[in-house]
Amino acid sequence: MFLKRIMRSKLLVLTLILPLFTFTAFSQQKSIHTVVPFLTISPDARSGAMGDVGVATTPDVYSMHWNCAKYAVIDGNGGFALAYTPWLRSLVPDINIANLSVYTRIDARQVIAASLVYSSLGTIQLTDGMGAPIRDYKPNEFSLDAAYSRLLTENFSGGIALRFIYSNITGGTEVEGYATKAGTAFAADISGYYSDEIGLGTKNGTFSAGFNFSNIGSKMSYSSTKDPEFIPMNMRLGAGLSMSLDKYNKLGVSLDLNKLLVPSPPEMIGDSIVKGKNPDVSVPVAIFQSFYDAPGGFSEEMKEFMIGFGAEYWYNDQFAIRAGYFNESKIKGNLKYFTMGAGLRLNIFTLDFSYLIPLTQTNPLARTLRFSLSFDFESLRNARSR
Repeated sequence: MFLKRIMRSKLLVLTLILPLFTFTAFSQQKSIHTVVPFLTISPDARSGAMGDVGVATTPDVYSMHWNCAKYAVIDGNGGFALAYTPWLRSLVPDINIANLSVYTRIDARQVIAASLVYSSLGTIQLTDGMGAPIRDYKPNEFSLDAAYSRLLTENFSGGIALRFIYSNITGGTEVEGYATKAGTAFAADISGYYSDEIGLGTKNGTFSAGFNFSNIGSKMSYSSTKDPEFIPMNMRLGAGLSMSLDKYNKLGVSLDLNKLLVPSPPEMIGDSIVKGKNPDVSVPVAIFQSFYDAPGGFSEEMKEFMIGFGAEYWYNDQFAIRAGYFNESKIKGNLKYFTMGAGLRLNIFTLDFSYLIPLTQTNPLARTLRFSLSFDFESLRNARSR
């Protein structure tokens, strides 16, 4: 693939920004490769502290990434949030991801939202074919999203998000004789969210479930002379349960299943496919093919599902403690890690942070920190009127 040629041409730092679930793509041929992997990275510290779950958690301003259908039942009329993640700092000191999210309620059943995710890939040195320096360059990528969410029944809401994606990792530099350009793509999310109050013995609780088919869209190319590659089209399914232990204490748990909807790499001998399917297919075919094209058959197909589990405890709706676990099959990337974090909610804003603890040695995600700060419009107006 052309992106790999770019990487071999001294843009080796870009191997550090492969998707979470494809980090070992060059050493493990069964890992799945996509471009613009920043679209898969948790933007907020709350979900980042809960094992990267979010499709069925209680709604918040960061629902754009996880399940935009949750906006319709969010507790508030509007708000915005900022998040910042120093990414892969154990390997590269200047890669970071920033997120800006905002939502506003139209009426009791409808909400619109928007978000911007910006990924700075640090400073790299571009070289020619002989290794001589050409110039320093700062690759960057971003996505701009807009979403509409509506309450369809008393307990179920649906949402759709549209996304523009931009990726400039070469700065137009010629690579191995090929002219390069910035990559662009358009994509959409389709999601749903269900929640209902239930009884848990003498306690009251809420059961929730959700789905999100995200980044369903066009392929992306970095050269007009090379075939485009898949963006990280993804299916996320999940369920959650929250309960009030008493007047001051609340506990919630959530589980997410995740799967890329792009072709699995086949086993090759020369130019011939000996196991698996041809990955050079259209987007609609790729989505369906992703469920049955693993070279190892059904057992390998099941290994393409990633699992995240998280728990969240709130005291007096003001202080939160969170923990979680994320697991990916060894042959599909082998990302396994614990997460932890905390949150503080005051009258005007909520502050969250998370910390990642890898279970494998020399993991580049070690010591990953996330920070999130969110504001409620109504609280800000009340503060100004005092």
